[in-house]
Amino acid sequence: MAGIWDYSGAGDFMSDGGGGRAEAQQAVRRARHAASQARSAAANRAYRESMILQMFAQPVRDCAYRCVGRPVYLLRAGRQAPLAELGLAQLRESGFEICVVTVDQAGGVAGDLRTVPMPARSFDVVYCALLLDRIAHVELVLDRFVAALRPGGLLLLRIRDRDCAVGLLDRVLPRWARRMLWARLMPGRPGPAPAIYEKAASDRGIQAYTQLRGLIIVQRETAKTVPGGPDRLARVVRRTCRLIGRLSGGRLTDAHDEVLYVIRKPEDRFARVV
Repeated sequence: MAGIWDYSGAGDFMSDGGGGRAEAQQAVRRARHAASQARSAAANRAYRESMILQMFAQPVRDCAYRCVGRPVYLLRAGRQAPLAELGLAQLRESGFEICVVTVDQAGGVAGDLRTVPMPARSFDVVYCALLLDRIAHVELVLDRFVAALRPGGLLLLRIRDRDCAVGLLDRVLPRWARRMLWARLMPGRPGPAPAIYEKAASDRGIQAYTQLRGLIIVQRETAKTVPGGPDRLARVVRRTCRLIGRLSGGRLTDAHDEVLYVIRKPEDRFARVV
């Protein structure tokens, strides 16, 4: 009959439309959340890189000014240690001569940091980044670094803290799991390196070592490098680290995973330094 409409399916039609709108809104919220996490991760990386540059570059610049009239001799331990953190390009542009010698546990100049020649009191700066957690005999290697420093020289350390949630995961996960995580979370970077993590390769271990050797910690900072992106695997890692921190009562902290130090060797020749 003309003019008579059948509304029997209208309820279903409107329900479907409401469900579609709800799903669309949820998708938009998820996309916004992912974008927010990605921006936050990028901001954290930028802040960390800026902090590291400020922390290491300024002492190296001060050291260069003290060495006016002669080259600045710098020992880099480990080929993964990024020299860009030290601001050397800017120093060279300002006319300073920087001589860099690289030693490495896995190759290059040396195959073993316990035996590679390091002339005593020959370097103004020793820079060791992301190395101590993957080698054995950490205290012996540190002794050799300190012996290679001139009095008043700087030891710049960047370590993965053994006493943190990420350090525990790195130690206990099987090799295949470490390889999988590294490939997903650190794409393009060589690794993963062996997870040795001697007790000396920790925040408490480094502080105890400096006290024993009469060294001076000029500056200490912490950094959190666990991936902060929206990737599902990254979220699982972050949640696992938070759980480890809570279950350990804070002993294995989730607040940081790296610790950075600017350490000075005293100029007093009677100080207790190797």
